[in-house]
Amino acid sequence: MSDQTTSPEPEVAPAAAPGEPGTFNEAGEYTFRNVVDDDLGGMSFEEAIDGTIVNFDDGDIVTGTVVKVDKDEVLLDIGFKSEGVIPARELSIRHDVDPHEIVSMGEEIEALVLQKEDKEGRLILSKKRAQYERAWGTIERVKEANGVVSGPVIEVVKGGLILDIGLRGFLPASLVELRRVRDLQPYVGRSLEAKIIELDKHRNNVVLSRRAWLEETQKEQREDFLENLKPGEIRKGTVSSVVNFGAFVDLGGMDGLVHVSELSWKHVDHPASVVQVGDEIEVQVLEVDLDRERISLSLKATQQDPWQEFANNHRVGELVYGRVTKLVPFGAFVQVGEGIEGLVHISEMAAHHVDLPEQVVTPGEELWVKIIDLDLQRRRISLSIKQAAEGGVVAAEYQEAFGEHAYDEQGNYIGEFANVDFTPETEAQAAWAEYAAELGGASAPVPEPDPSGAEPPGAVPTAE
Repeated sequence: MSDQTTSPEPEVAPAAAPGEPGTFNEAGEYTFRNVVDDDLGGMSFEEAIDGTIVNFDDGDIVTGTVVKVDKDEVLLDIGFKSEGVIPARELSIRHDVDPHEIVSMGEEIEALVLQKEDKEGRLILSKKRAQYERAWGTIERVKEANGVVSGPVIEVVKGGLILDIGLRGFLPASLVELRRVRDLQPYVGRSLEAKIIELDKHRNNVVLSRRAWLEETQKEQREDFLENLKPGEIRKGTVSSVVNFGAFVDLGGMDGLVHVSELSWKHVDHPASVVQVGDEIEVQVLEVDLDRERISLSLKATQQDPWQEFANNHRVGELVYGRVTKLVPFGAFVQVGEGIEGLVHISEMAAHHVDLPEQVVTPGEELWVKIIDLDLQRRRISLSIKQAAEGGVVAAEYQEAFGEHAYDEQGNYIGEFANVDFTPETEAQAAWAEYAAELGGASAPVPEPDPSGAEPPGAVPTAE
């Protein structure tokens, strides 16, 4: 009987787990590594690859990482089979900006899908339109809540400013401050707060008002200012703007209006002929409207009233020199002082009957007239050419031209013009001298005496 021996069966190494390296058993047999489990669930390899790619449609907002930045475009990795392209014009609502100022490498940003594939097969994205869509939702909520938006001024355009509030918000020049601003350039780069006064998504229109925000925030200050402002007060201020109907003056808290009629005692063709922006002036407070928050001011009230000055220096019966400014059917207006005109009624033009004023005087003519009535309250002066020819007291400003020797104690002229030696200082004085020379010269004809005793028209004033 022979011994029989049985060889043991070689041990088979267990299969390597997925992802682990291959192994050898004791017999030196190699077991290959299992690269991956078959867990595709019946999908093809291509289908499995497609399943790892992000799905989206045109108009969707996606998030990605900036992987490249150059002067013309930015590449964004959004998990698609290729990077998305953001053209430089689609990076920001600002114009002509450097892409490096907007994004940086590795930054995670949102973008809106404009086109999944252009003619070159590229995915076209827009950062500014994604920002725009997000901003509209925020702005609509702010508008409903009557809230405030803020953003930097990025551009000066015709009529106002453009603010970056996630989209382009238009701030009209008239609504930048409580008063109109002429130079808007200094606002570029400044961050401003404003109220939304108009919102239209379809027209891509957002209109802002910083003035509304200022009025709201400064309401209490304005109320205190107005309550402490009393009519009749004299206040210093700075001319902030000049318009056709007057000038606005900054009183240090609010603007008041000086209407064109309150700028000067004289006639004013345009306010700019009296004041300029930046002028520091004193004004009198005429009226304070608390309800409408309006202040009425007067510049002329702080100045000498020429009518009052004329009334203080002249009286009825005096002779004054004037210039004919206008003829009317019932007489002629004669300027006898700065901004002072009086009326010579047609009945006071000559000793004889006059049908038309132009029979006696012409516009621009200079002549002597007598004050026969002075109504300061109504600002009316009645003058007479006829009575001036009868003589009277010459106004003080004209007496100085001829010297004291030519007048008596009552101011009546008693001297001869030919005996007066002086150099005329004014046009009126020169006209008087010429008039006197013509009538007082040796060659001048001597008028025949009037039996009634009245001197002929145009005669030199004589002592009474």
